[in-house]
Amino acid sequence: MPPVDDTPAEKPRRRPSRAPRTPMPERDASERARDFAEVSLGYSEEQAVAEANRCLQCKNPTCIEGCPVNIDIKSFIARIIDGEYAAGVAVLKQRNALPAACGRVCPQEEQCEASCVLARTKEPVAIGRLERWLGDFDLACDLEHRCVPEVGEPSGASVAVVGSGPSGLACAGELRRRGHAVTVFESLHAPGGVLTYGIPEFRLPKSIVQAEIEMLRVMGVEVVTDVVVGATYTLDELLAEEGFDAVFIGSGAGLPLFLGIPGENLNGVYSANEFLTRVNLMKAYEFPAYDTPVWRGRKVAVVGGGNVAMDAARTAKRLGAEEVFLVYRRSEEEMPARREEVHHAQQEGIEFKMLCSPLEILGHDGFVTGMLATRMELGEADASGRRAPMCVVGSEFVIDCDTVIVALGTKANPLIAKTAPDLALTRRGYIAANDHGATNKPGVFAGGDIVTGSATVILAMGAGKKAASAIDRWLAERRG
Repeated sequence: MPPVDDTPAEKPRRRPSRAPRTPMPERDASERARDFAEVSLGYSEEQAVAEANRCLQCKNPTCIEGCPVNIDIKSFIARIIDGEYAAGVAVLKQRNALPAACGRVCPQEEQCEASCVLARTKEPVAIGRLERWLGDFDLACDLEHRCVPEVGEPSGASVAVVGSGPSGLACAGELRRRGHAVTVFESLHAPGGVLTYGIPEFRLPKSIVQAEIEMLRVMGVEVVTDVVVGATYTLDELLAEEGFDAVFIGSGAGLPLFLGIPGENLNGVYSANEFLTRVNLMKAYEFPAYDTPVWRGRKVAVVGGGNVAMDAARTAKRLGAEEVFLVYRRSEEEMPARREEVHHAQQEGIEFKMLCSPLEILGHDGFVTGMLATRMELGEADASGRRAPMCVVGSEFVIDCDTVIVALGTKANPLIAKTAPDLALTRRGYIAANDHGATNKPGVFAGGDIVTGSATVILAMGAGKKAASAIDRWLAERRG
């Protein structure tokens, strides 16, 4: 597809609508909490156009500055206003290869929408919902009629991308646009990384992820699954023996963190990573149609306050749990999860146990029977800017549960680093890379969670795109 001409046409000055923000249609909470179908239904065409017409089409659109991949938000919304939907998709895909996925899971309220001019006095334009609508418009087309970003003339160079999560996919797409051959290596049996194994079907249908990855394949990106870099190949083997000119590491930070308290070895204790991978990637919720078992607790305690904790709690509810408790050591105001996800969890009957922290997981005959916790209170702000939680002496109590899911975040998997002793790491075990993704090892670049620790999908994509530009420059310098 040729580049989109974003030069504004001469049109009469349009008055933006003063209507309130268009709400997103959702399924009823009592119905949706029993299955894995998507919660949010998306805008209709009429709703999308109405919301687009709230945009002021600012001369200096500050919303773009709030987007980690610098999508031309003003232009794609203008295309919706003018009814030029395919052109709107093309504007999106100039900067983002996964609009339907990002429109669903990116925290737009903290990024582009927070920078919207309307946010100063009223509700911002629903940029994420409009991105999702255009992404879905594209996916509804036959494959031959979908928007395929233009691919540059072959450069003669080839790049290996380790990991098919957000950073890897973004890097791969950008490298193909610049004419380089790209092979993505995925350790699991299905591509998508955290988009596939981490985010539940009811928030991000896997058909959406695979359809957007299919567009990368159409662009010429090769995706190879069941290859563990660090075991199947080392970095040196990719560069010296497999013929790649550069490597991008976007393997994520998938090693789970635990509480470090007594009882974590009991049956019925999961990391959120394992629990969600079994359900999302391995479809344990369809057992026995899929032969992946998962412990279906009657009373489930989820420890944590982020989006992963919300996903685990809501998944446990859908697997049939009678009661699901979210155990968090701070108050609801301090929870890092998206407000939308908190709201949906509360609607679906998840019980929030705020200002309490686990001390021990209790058990009998090797199985979980409860959790000993203590009340907390908030003191002075800590290094993160949030008020530090402190134990209330003598406030211990027992939460009756038969399952505990620990959702405290992740750390770097050391597998790649162990087979590349010359690759510099940070003191926390993440790969050390500069602002452009370059590591100390010539030809090796990295980005996303394996560099920064756990972050958002769109931030990982931004890192992948930035690294792709650096790889392109590095390859050009080598060619002389």
